[in-house]
Amino acid sequence: MNVSVQFRKDGDIIQGFVEGELDTYTASMLREELDSIQLLEGLSIELDLSNVSYMDSTGLGVFVAFYKKVMKQNANLKLVALSSRLTRLFEITGLSELMEVESVKKV
Repeated sequence: MNVSVQFRKDGDIIQGFVEGELDTYTASMLREELDSIQLLEGLSIELDLSNVSYMDSTGLGVFVAFYKKVMKQNANLKLVALSSRLTRLFEITGLSELMEVESVKKV
C-alpha cells in the first residue's frame, strides 16, 4: 500500500491530507512530502489523518521528527481527524501530551 499527501495553502495555513497506511515501507514517502514544506515562523500546519487506515511506530517517528522541525522554526502543527485507533496510539505513547491532536468528532 502507498501513502499519499496533498497540500492546500491558504495564507499562513497549510492543510495536508494524508491517506493510506503509514509503516516501514511508506514512512519515507511521507517524510519526503513533509520535508517539502517550507517552514517559516508563524506558519500553521494542519494534517488531516482521517484517511490513514494504519500506522505503526515508524509512522509515529515521522510525525515526531516533523513536529521537532516545525517547533524549531516557531511554527505550529496540529494533527486532526484521527480515528479512535490512531488517537489511542498517540495517547498510549504520550505523544498526545506533546503534540496537538484532535480526534474525529462523533455526531
